[in-house]
Amino acid sequence: AVIGRYRLSVQSTASGSPSTAKLGTFVLLFNPWSSGDDVFMPSKAECEEYVLEEFGIIFAGNKNHISGFGWNFGQFQGDILDICLSIMDRSLYYRQDPVTDVSHRHDPKYLGRVLSAMVNANDDQGVVLGNWSGTYEGGKNPTSWTGSGEILQNWKKSGFKPVKYGQCWVFAAVLTTVLRCLGIPTRTITNFSSAHDADGNLRVDEFYDAEGNHLERGADSIWNFHVWNESWFTRNDLGPSYSGWQVLDATPQEESGGIYQCGPASRNAIKEGEVDLEYDCPFVFAEVNADCMYWNYDSATGKKTLILSKSTEIGASISTKAVGRDDRVDVTRDYKYEEGSTKERDIFKKARKKLGLEDKFDPTAPTPEEVEQKPDISGKFKVAGSLEVGKDLNLLLVLVNLQSHAKTVHVKMTAWSTLYTRRPVREIWKDSMSVTLSPKEEKQFPIKIKYNAYQQQLTTDKTIQVTAICHVEDGVQVLVQRNIALDNPAIDVQVLGEAKVNKEVDVEVVFTNPIDTEVMNCVLQVEGSDLLTGILELPIPPLKASERSSTKFKLIPSEAGPKHLLVNFSCDKFADIKTFKVVNV
Repeated sequence: AVIGRYRLSVQSTASGSPSTAKLGTFVLLFNPWSSGDDVFMPSKAECEEYVLEEFGIIFAGNKNHISGFGWNFGQFQGDILDICLSIMDRSLYYRQDPVTDVSHRHDPKYLGRVLSAMVNANDDQGVVLGNWSGTYEGGKNPTSWTGSGEILQNWKKSGFKPVKYGQCWVFAAVLTTVLRCLGIPTRTITNFSSAHDADGNLRVDEFYDAEGNHLERGADSIWNFHVWNESWFTRNDLGPSYSGWQVLDATPQEESGGIYQCGPASRNAIKEGEVDLEYDCPFVFAEVNADCMYWNYDSATGKKTLILSKSTEIGASISTKAVGRDDRVDVTRDYKYEEGSTKERDIFKKARKKLGLEDKFDPTAPTPEEVEQKPDISGKFKVAGSLEVGKDLNLLLVLVNLQSHAKTVHVKMTAWSTLYTRRPVREIWKDSMSVTLSPKEEKQFPIKIKYNAYQQQLTTDKTIQVTAICHVEDGVQVLVQRNIALDNPAIDVQVLGEAKVNKEVDVEVVFTNPIDTEVMNCVLQVEGSDLLTGILELPIPPLKASERSSTKFKLIPSEAGPKHLLVNFSCDKFADIKTFKVVNV
């Protein structure tokens, strides 16, 4: 049966004349508890997590430094079900052919694909408008949302105009809300060092100039992290071995079938390199498996020189929230075989072959003069000290001479603030030095980037890319880079007293200004399903250096059980300090 709203009536015949009485309406949803359903999920605990749970944790940061923040999916609050049903009726598919569209609504793979298109605003005036520019005038900064409810409500209230603005985790979180609401088990997945392979050659290229600046050349990119969805259903179109978790991605990255939609791609098909199977397997395969090529680009001559290539860079620490616990679970092994193993390389070759990319035909393969030569030195950046907004950033550049004779190296270093997509936004710092390394010598060079040097330049993603291009005399150049994700200072939440259904309980939020200047424009934003209706916004007076603020507010829980309260504190110096607190009602 197709899902959606049904009218229920009863017909009766009295003394030969029939009469019809309307009994009302009901909404039919998918049922993961029923073994006959396409979305049947045998584990009760998984059904509770992936359909009934209104709270989630989304992982972010980068592969060296994973962080997580809470999200209020809120799929059972207020009129979210009505909004989800109206999303289906506003899709391009429905507008072009309503009868055929509705007749396919029994099929989770069809609906997953349609909804992956509708959650982004491209093509169809969908729910969320993406913005990766670093400036968010006329809308909300994507990092400031804490739940899907406000986004879906705003979309409806505005007469179905796209809500400004989203980035990948916002699209994934909203799609989670919609699919859980309709009864399809769904979770968010974070892929660290995620490839956006725009030209479909299972390879991403990054370009740097001689000064070490990361250039925006070509459409490929490597994101510090990317968030998509997995939904659980059978693939009767592909066969039982491809059933189970299916990748859906509502972030508008590449068109599929002429519109911005992605999936469902069977996770088993991705792992086995079956990139010829529907839908969008090559794109998802590249997100977790592409090889990386780092180039030096000379804008004067247009010449590019390969600095290094890496086959183990992409698709690290693929993460999701644990079932029934607020912990991270690593699912990388479900996407690919062990990185660097022969099995993993064989699958990569199999995928290339299926896509007609065997090396002898690969127009993008490096020509003989571009093939990388063996470097004379190696280098890396080490973090020395804490990575916190408001504190100086201390790093060590470690250089090692791999040769048995001395080497002179000219080093050019830059630090840029970036978005989480590694798009460079503003230069923070640059420096250069010349060093001589004795045979086999290792040297460490301390680097300090002061808080007042980066504070104005930092994006709300709180990420910095540090790069050193090492020009070795009579040798090949070496690229050393590190992406750094800074943490916000902490914020403390306490529930004062026992939380009971329909009884007021006080909550206190404490924040101490950690820097030696005043912070202004402070605001506290609080939400939580079954704890309060909508979103509470509280202005907080400016805080002098080291001053402590305490803010109290009341909750009236509407339902018993463990509930999650999400808190977001912002001011002019710190964007979106987020935390969550479990309230046992």
